[in-house]
Amino acid sequence: MVDGAKVKLRPVGAKAKVGRLGRPTVSSVTGGSLEIVTGVSEPGFNPIDLLYSSLAACLALSARIAASRLGVLDRFEGVAVDVSGEKSADEPYRILRFDISIEITGAFDDAARDAIAHMAEDICTVSNTLKGNAEFALSITG
Repeated sequence: MVDGAKVKLRPVGAKAKVGRLGRPTVSSVTGGSLEIVTGVSEPGFNPIDLLYSSLAACLALSARIAASRLGVLDRFEGVAVDVSGEKSADEPYRILRFDISIEITGAFDDAARDAIAHMAEDICTVSNTLKGNAEFALSITG
C-alpha cells in the first residue's frame, strides 16, 4: 500500500443456515442471499463453486487494480478468470490444486499481461488467504 493511502473498508461476513430438511442458504452482512445446491447434477452453486467463484472474482477485480497501478488501465478492455481445481479423494477433503486461467484483453504484449496477472495474484485477498495459514477462531453457541 502507498504511504498515506486509505483503504475503504466494507462490512464483510456470511452466515449459512440449513434445517433438518431443505437446502442451505447463505447470506452476506450486506444483504446478499444465495441458495446452495446439494445434488451433484443440480444447477447452482455448491460450497466448492463458491470457493472457486471467490477466487475468480477476486483475481478479476485485482487484475483491473493491477492495470491501474501499472499505468495501463487506458488499454485494459477486460479480464476473464476461470478457476477449477482438484479435490482430494480421501478425508480430510480439501482442494489439492487450483487451476487458474486468466484472459486479459486489451492492447498488451505478453510481458504486460504477465505483469498484470502476477500483480493481481499478489493483490488478491482470497489468493493470499488460500496460500497462507489463516487462523480459525471457532465459537459454539446453543
